[in-house]
Amino acid sequence: MLESIILLFGGIGGLEIALIVLVVLLIFGGRKIPELMRGLGQGMKEFKNATKEDKEDQDTEEKK
Repeated sequence: MLESIILLFGGIGGLEIALIVLVVLLIFGGRKIPELMRGLGQGMKEFKNATKEDKEDQDTEEKK
């Protein structure tokens, strides 16, 4: 599915990334972005830890 979306739009190039960054800056402002990125990083860290714990739980169940 993701491949078909990428083919449909032709991939994302440098100009598109710059445009997205500009829109985000206009919407949220320069002061709010570090807070948003910090929250995103914490969310990713929690997700990574949760998947790691889940894998460890599955490994212990398989050993039983």
